[in-house]
Amino acid sequence: MSNLYLHIIGFIIATAIIVVTGTRLSKYGDMMADMLGWGKMFMGIILMASVTSMPELMNGISSVVILDAPDLAVGDIVGSCAFNILIISMMDLFYDHKKPLTSVAQTGHVIAASFGIILLSFVAIAILMPDIFGTIIWIGEFSLLFLILYFIAIRVVFLYEKKGRILLEETKHTFPITLKKVVLKFAMNAVILMAAAMLLPYFGEHLAKASGLGQSFFGTLFIAASTSLPEVVVSIAAIRMGTIDLAIGNIFGSNIFNIAILALQDILYTKGPIFQYTSPNHIVPVLGTIIITAIGIVGIVFKEEKKWKLAIDTYLIVLVYVLMMGLLYYIK
Repeated sequence: MSNLYLHIIGFIIATAIIVVTGTRLSKYGDMMADMLGWGKMFMGIILMASVTSMPELMNGISSVVILDAPDLAVGDIVGSCAFNILIISMMDLFYDHKKPLTSVAQTGHVIAASFGIILLSFVAIAILMPDIFGTIIWIGEFSLLFLILYFIAIRVVFLYEKKGRILLEETKHTFPITLKKVVLKFAMNAVILMAAAMLLPYFGEHLAKASGLGQSFFGTLFIAASTSLPEVVVSIAAIRMGTIDLAIGNIFGSNIFNIAILALQDILYTKGPIFQYTSPNHIVPVLGTIIITAIGIVGIVFKEEKKWKLAIDTYLIVLVYVLMMGLLYYIK
């Protein structure tokens, strides 16, 4: 029993470190965007998304290389994708305006969100039919497809920014520290965040066994929520700073980056294609994430003018997420 308490304490400490470093990443990331003259949407989708997804990256590497727990690794990724969209509802709650959050976001976010749906659809196929794409040595060919689609998504987002002239011109703001120091502090917090993320699958594996909830449910809910904490912290901090597009871009960008992480996990898992060793139950959060991402797209395009605490679209996101978690627990 004492070991269980140690694992719980370790899990909490690692999560707390991620929260603290995620807050700092938000601060220095926003400063970098201003100093370099980058657009907030571009910064959120490309750089902030890749950095805040580092816990998922390190968790996946640890799970498949050290713990030999591919089910936990996949559960964290698909669960994080679902939880990331739920963060939109959290941000809408913190957005202290009469208008819904999605109504003031750039319509261009639909590009990253749509690519997220495309990638998740292929993940669903891989879960249901893990052999359909074939293999190269031990690597599933679906991993190559994930990587290709990820880089196409990044390229399309870049061209959209360039075409629409959304990238900001060089700012004339003054800052208390130099760009070099900002980059160093940004990198330092990223390293600390990765170190804490490496510990999550270790504690999570033991807690999953002790709780009896199963790796699929535990990985999807608890570990996914913990590794998504940087997205939560960064996004809410961005909302409070008034940089809506940095926050929304971070969410949708994190999801497409997460699917690229699945490809890396498959490459590192040398026993064979990773989906051959994972539970088919993961199809539930994958399909649920597709649904709530589509709801988010509707909210961004429709741009509702009023809300009561939350907008209709963000209420629906919460509802579908709760139903999804209930179904996953039921079939665990």
